Amino acid sequence: MSALLTTTIPSMKTTIEALESAGVRDQVKVIVGGAPVTQAYAERMGADGYSADASSAVRVATQLTGVT
Repeated sequence: MSALLTTTIPSMKTTIEALESAGVRDQVKVIVGGAPVTQAYAERMGADGYSADASSAVRVATQLTGVT
C-alpha cells in the first residue's frame, strides 16, 4: 500500500486489521510506503515490509517472497 498524504496512513493499519479479522493475514505479505510513511511506522502498524519508493518495493517483495 502507498500513502501520498498523512491522512491516508491510518487506512493502512485498518486494512491490516481487516486482513487479520478475515483470517487471511498469514497468507498475505503487506508492504507499505509512500512519502509520509517511515520504517518505524510500518513496523508499528504490523506491515511485513517498508519501501520508500516503488523500485525498492520490488526488492522488498523479492526478499519477503523468495521469488526472483
